Amino acid sequence: MGKRDDLIAQYAEDLRTKCGMQPDMDLLTKVTIGCGPAIYDADASTVAASQPGELETVKKNFLIKKLGLPDGPNLDAALNSVIETYGRSERNKYRAVVYYMLTKHFGKESVYA
Repeated sequence: MGKRDDLIAQYAEDLRTKCGMQPDMDLLTKVTIGCGPAIYDADASTVAASQPGELETVKKNFLIKKLGLPDGPNLDAALNSVIETYGRSERNKYRAVVYYMLTKHFGKESVYA
């Protein structure tokens, strides 16, 4: 297995154990690939949920640009919901896992079809 496969396995484990979700491995793989080289960088591979600027970046670059959602309070509510599900105290919130949960939350799997 390559490094990306190892990371996808780690993300799937987080979804199962920390988020209580059974991951759709095909979608998780596509979301991970969509994150690009960021998954290999220790800082970029995680979402700093305690930093408002980081959450704003996720909202603008992922929810609005990638998923094509209109800006609104529902985006912030969804982000908060995902962070709560992952666990606010969880230090390493992997970007691919957060993006996967947001994609599922909004039913936007078709973006990765």
